[in-house]
Amino acid sequence: MRNTPSKGRPGQWIGDMTVWLRENSPDNSEQMDRLRRNLQAARAQELTPRQQQVLELYYDRHLPTTEIARLLGVRRSTVSRTLCRARARLYKALRYSL
Repeated sequence: MRNTPSKGRPGQWIGDMTVWLRENSPDNSEQMDRLRRNLQAARAQELTPRQQQVLELYYDRHLPTTEIARLLGVRRSTVSRTLCRARARLYKALRYSL
C-alpha cells in the first residue's frame, strides 16, 4: 500500500482537509480576541523594557535577529536569548488565559 500511486496532485488531500476543517470547526473569534487583548497586556506588564523592544523589532517590524543586534549594539545570540526569555514569560502569563 505504501507505494500505491495516489490520484490527483500530491498533497491535495491536505488542502481539502484544511478547507473541511475550516468550514466545520466552531467559531473561535471570541477566544482569539481575548488572547490578543491579554497578549498586549502581558507584553506591557510582564516583560522588561529590553524584551519589549526586541519583541517589537522582531514581530512588529519584522527585522531579522542580525539586524536587531546591529541596531542595539549587542550580539545576535543576546537577541536570540532575549526573544526566548520573552516568549517564556509570555507563555507563563498567557497559558491559562483561554
